Amino acid sequence: MKFFQNIPSWLKNKYLLTAAGFAIWILFIDDRDFITTHFRHKEELKKLEQSKKYYEAQIAATRTELDKLKSNPSTIEKYAREKYFMKKDNEDIFLIKEK
Repeated sequence: MKFFQNIPSWLKNKYLLTAAGFAIWILFIDDRDFITTHFRHKEELKKLEQSKKYYEAQIAATRTELDKLKSNPSTIEKYAREKYFMKKDNEDIFLIKEK
């Protein structure tokens, strides 16, 4: 009992102890703690930035292809033949599958 007499009264306050315990739990122990969540969000942001770069490159490539299709009629024919396997009435198409 003499041990408890040497502790200051503000350290024996149950509200302060509860708040300190809650803060420690939230910052370090919980599944969604501050430290782990911070690094997880940084990693997710890095992945999203990489996918953004990829999709921006795809959009740029598609736009250049669209510009070519709008400007040149022979490109439209080539695109239709390659992508949709279209043919003229007097032609035959042979599809060769690569292994």
